[in-house]
Amino acid sequence: MKKIISLFLTTSLIFTMAGCGSSDNVSKVSSSEPVLIQSHDDYEEESSSVENGTGNAAENSGGNVLVAYFSWADNAVFNDNVDAVTSPSVVSPGNVEELAAWVQEETGADLFPIQVTEPYSSDWDECLERANEERREQDRPQLAQSLENFDDYDVVFLGYPNWWYGVPMAILTFLEEYDFTDKQVYLFCSHGTGGLAESVEIITRTIPDANISDNVFDCYEEDAHNSQEDIQNWVNELGY
Repeated sequence: MKKIISLFLTTSLIFTMAGCGSSDNVSKVSSSEPVLIQSHDDYEEESSSVENGTGNAAENSGGNVLVAYFSWADNAVFNDNVDAVTSPSVVSPGNVEELAAWVQEETGADLFPIQVTEPYSSDWDECLERANEERREQDRPQLAQSLENFDDYDVVFLGYPNWWYGVPMAILTFLEEYDFTDKQVYLFCSHGTGGLAESVEIITRTIPDANISDNVFDCYEEDAHNSQEDIQNWVNELGY
């Protein structure tokens, strides 16, 4: 009976947790020092140094808009023995990673990848197993880097995949680390058949003092790579 229940939960997770199958090969970020993610013009250089664990505090552009996102692309280690036929694996770039880059392109905001200190497997099944356990145990994975200037931001665009009817637990780690009181928050999400599920409700409960817009951008994971125009139109509709 226990085996049947376990099989049912695993099967449900596979069909409902979108976003755990659309990202890239990223090195583990070992530094836990607070960092400031650079502006749009300097992001490419900063991103390269952060991925290699060598990035230090960077001077902020002075803007008050932040694009923070979690993507499997920025949170995976790669196993050369993964069989991509029998078990899907992560590829580059990730769905949410691309969406976040397009939001940043349209807003000129600062970009902050939410990365854990212990990356997930690039193997679909192993990633699902860990994500399921974290959700069940209500874990808060430790983040590899933090923002020392979060108070400078008035607007936060938050991107995430639908994981297990909700959000990756690292999103909750990020949200609980800062004071979101009176911050204007806009959500964007990549998902599978589960849609937004309970993700918006979970985020709202976690940061109840934030002003979370009910205008949420979401797209099916298979359409994410072709959603640049859609998400940038959404940003424009919001007035950015």
